Amino acid sequence: MENASTVRFSSCRGVAFEIKPHANPFAVVTTDQNRYANAEREGTSSRFRLPWDFMRNASKVFPTSIQHSMSRASSHFCDLDSDNEEEEEKDDIFYLEEGGIKEGNEEHSETDEKAILASSASKHSEKPQQPPVPKKRASRLSIILLDQGLFTVYKRLFVLSLFLNVLALVLAATGNFVYARNRAALFSIANILALTLCRSEAFLRIVFYLTVKLLGNSVVPLRIKIAVTSLLQSLGGIHSGCGISSIAWLIYALVLTLKDRDNTSTAIIVVASTILSLLCLTSAAAFPLVRHLHHNVFERVHRFAGWTALGLVWAFIILTISYDPKSRSYTDNLGSKLIKTQEFWFTLTITVAILLPWLTVRRVPVDVSSLSGHASLIKFRGGVKAGILGRISPSPLSEWHAFGIISDGKTSHMMLAGAVGDFTKSLVSKPPTHLWVRTVNFAGLPYLVNLYDKVLLVPLVRGFAYFYRF
Repeated sequence: MENASTVRFSSCRGVAFEIKPHANPFAVVTTDQNRYANAEREGTSSRFRLPWDFMRNASKVFPTSIQHSMSRASSHFCDLDSDNEEEEEKDDIFYLEEGGIKEGNEEHSETDEKAILASSASKHSEKPQQPPVPKKRASRLSIILLDQGLFTVYKRLFVLSLFLNVLALVLAATGNFVYARNRAALFSIANILALTLCRSEAFLRIVFYLTVKLLGNSVVPLRIKIAVTSLLQSLGGIHSGCGISSIAWLIYALVLTLKDRDNTSTAIIVVASTILSLLCLTSAAAFPLVRHLHHNVFERVHRFAGWTALGLVWAFIILTISYDPKSRSYTDNLGSKLIKTQEFWFTLTITVAILLPWLTVRRVPVDVSSLSGHASLIKFRGGVKAGILGRISPSPLSEWHAFGIISDGKTSHMMLAGAVGDFTKSLVSKPPTHLWVRTVNFAGLPYLVNLYDKVLLVPLVRGFAYFYRF
């Protein structure tokens, strides 16, 4: 296992992200040991700690758990209150010149220790003690946006999808992309189609299944498998990038329409403007700070504003196709024209992808037991394939929550829900007898274990689950 290359992925509350690889993920690294080792190699001055410093910082000298030396788990995926936890005080370390007291197994005389204590006391008495400077508290926005770094796979995909759309938009505006200039509304709908497929549970089940079938062979290089795993767990970047791009294309289409005001109708402009307003509202609700602090607001705005916008897209397509600029009226011969347009087929695909999961919503009996005051175990009837995740809800139009599924694949399956929010806490305090579920479950990070020959699953606290690939 020493020469094996390892990559670590993490999943929390339905959101997955990549953590930078480490040479030895199970190594115990203590900072103090490294400092002392470097000092001994360089022959520089050694350090001495007072006895009460050892007691106060015993957890640093004798670590009780494995310390992670790589990037820590982002609090924006779990608890945003991590900035309330004050960091431990820095060690009070006295630097002694070479020839003085050395650290290790050497014994120190009482005279030397008294001399050091007297020296430190005189230093403190000479200068008045300064009140501790309060540490600047990191804002929630910085935690959400920057905690996992600026170059995660999610953010790269976001930038890539946005860049390609901006490039095409610039070419269209400068007259170098005539097709896009004449079909700006189509490009807006195409971006909506792309972002919908990135969140379609049925579509992603097919993508994950084909990925495992095509790349699950041991002949496929590990780097390719790792890259594909990172990509599939970060499709939200494409979802977000296409959402912003659809707004940009619709604004461009409206500008062109207003310039050619004589060849369009007021109804078309009003409908397009309303769609634009709804898309802007949906994007604003999905902004990380709003989404993670007011998740229910985000979910409801995203759902109902999205449904309203989809209905208006259908109205926009019908009005646009049936309008005759010469007669300034709407024609009745709509069917033959409608099926020949790309806008119709794109919007039809969007509608099917959105409706399909809702057609599988069912209210099912559950058996909820509380293992402790911090978690609940939810049992369902019927087996589920390993690696699949499911969504449950107390009220299907209000909120949905995703959890990993444990199943024997035959008679039953279970979900373990930590009590971290209003809904999950109510599962402990008031266990329900029935919950709403979507019978079309979605594939997540655990499903991709089938890509690799060897895997080590490491369940951790706060809803995380790391897996290492060898």
